[in-house]
Parts: sequence; structure tokens; C-alpha cells
Amino acid sequence: MQLFAVLKEPLTVSRVLVTGSAGRLGRSVVSTLAAAGHEVIGVDRAPGTPEEAAVTLPADLTDTGEAFEVIARFRPESVIHLAAIATPFSFPESVIYKVNTQLAFNVCEASVALGVAGVVVASSPTVMGYGAPGGWAPAYLPIDEEHPVRPWNAYNLSKVVAEQTMKAFAVAGGTKLAAVRPCFVIPPEEWAGAPTQSGHTVRERLDRPELGGVSLFNYIDSRDAAEMIAVLSEALPELPNGEVFFAGAADALARKPLADLLPQVVPGTEALASGLTGTTPAFSTAKAERLLGWQPKRTWRNELKES
Repeated sequence: MQLFAVLKEPLTVSRVLVTGSAGRLGRSVVSTLAAAGHEVIGVDRAPGTPEEAAVTLPADLTDTGEAFEVIARFRPESVIHLAAIATPFSFPESVIYKVNTQLAFNVCEASVALGVAGVVVASSPTVMGYGAPGGWAPAYLPIDEEHPVRPWNAYNLSKVVAEQTMKAFAVAGGTKLAAVRPCFVIPPEEWAGAPTQSGHTVRERLDRPELGGVSLFNYIDSRDAAEMIAVLSEALPELPNGEVFFAGAADALARKPLADLLPQVVPGTEALASGLTGTTPAFSTAKAERLLGWQPKRTWRNELKES
């Protein structure tokens, strides 16, 4: 059943609180929501939240008291929780796990306790477990939301916990919650040559398949991801509580079909990858299309700027 075809105008103008509002995805989420007429409250300790935000607050949401204080002060109708240590191994493993899980718990607890109508929590495709040192292979391709998770480091384990935290609070009822797994997020400046979160450029990722291959060549333009999150947030009242969605581009970040490339970087996937012909990606967004009417608009072929 299709619920929401595209985000054009919000059904109701509301106040939305976005955590991680200065991040790669957060900036696009703030701009997308503000352009749709919502009042956006940005929360991020780092600078960079877009000026479209009505208010920007440098709160530490790992502190339970601050999380409750922020929600109580602004009383948003919706919360988009993006704040996290976003890059695996960028901090000690114990720090990544502690920060990311505490953020998810505090934001969900404060939102539910204070009567926020809807919460969207950011997860990650890395919960699948690709890149594990001991080897990894998908159970099937393309991967959808029913595929089993197999975390192996603090980052993807923290995202599994964030999803389970969201689902635990969904059981309580009242607040409607969902999680989204955005693929490798690429904001506009990175199409123009700025380094990605992995340190190399998008063009390098295309030219060297081993760079994108470890994550199965997944990606999404930050504006497409923001639009999907906005549509999901608006659709929450009509969805079962606790749903999880992938958000990815309609193609793979690769110059050749994944049927050819995947077996080179994930040995033993020849048979599974054989159906990924043409530009077909390894991750399916059919659920988001079916339940939300959302489809990505942008591909690297149209967005990558000439060097």
C-alpha cells in the first residue's frame, strides 16, 4: 500500500528537532524540512548547522538531563535523531559504543516520556556486517530489511542497539518510531571533489573498486536521504510502530555491473551477484517505495562534477 508519493508540502507545519544537524546528512535534513515549511530546531555540538534552522543548540545529548531539557524546552512534534560518532574506528571502540548507544537511548527516552509524536532514528547498512576480518558473505542479494544482521565492531554494534532501542520504546505505544539505514552519504560538496567521510574522493571510490567494494558499493545523495527521512517522519502515524527502512541510491557507486565487481571484493558471491546486472545496487529500497512512495532521484552519473 502506498501512503505518501513524494514530499511536496507538509500535511501540517510542525516543529521538528534534528540532532546531529551539522553533519553530512543533518545539514540536508535541516534544509529539506525548512524548505517544506517546518520550524527546525538543530542540536549539534559542532558548528555548521544551516541557517535555515530556527534555533541551533550545542547540547550534549549523551547527558540524560540535557536530553530531557532540550525536548522539554522546545516540545517538538517530531525528532530526527542523527547525532552519532559516524565513522567506524575514528575513536576507541568503547567510546563509539558508549556515545552512540547513550545518544539513542536518551533521545528515545526523553521523546517518549515528554510526548513527542514521532521519532526517526538513524541506523546504518553496516549492521549487515560486511567487511568483517574473518570474512563475510550476504545471505542473498539484493539485501533488504529482512536480511540478518551480523555486527562485528563497535560502530555497527551500536547501530544494532540503536534499532533495538527504538523498537523497545515503540512497544510502549504513544510515540511512533522508526529507523532508517542511510547508505554511504554523499553531500553536494563531495560531488565537487571534497573528501568523503572515508578520506578519499568519490572519483577515487569509483576508480578503485576496492574502496567502495567493502560496503558493496552502496551510497546515497544526502538530499535524497533527507527527503526520504522527511517523508518517513510524515508517514509515521500511518505505519506500524518500529519499522526499519533502507535508504539508498537507485544504482551502485560503480562503473561496472555488480555481477562482475562483487565477486572480486567479496569472494564466493558469483551466484548471488549474478542478478545484479546493469546498474542494479546491492541494497533494495523496495520497502520505502512500497510503504512511503519514496524513490531516490539522484545518481553519481548526474551529480559527479568534472575534475
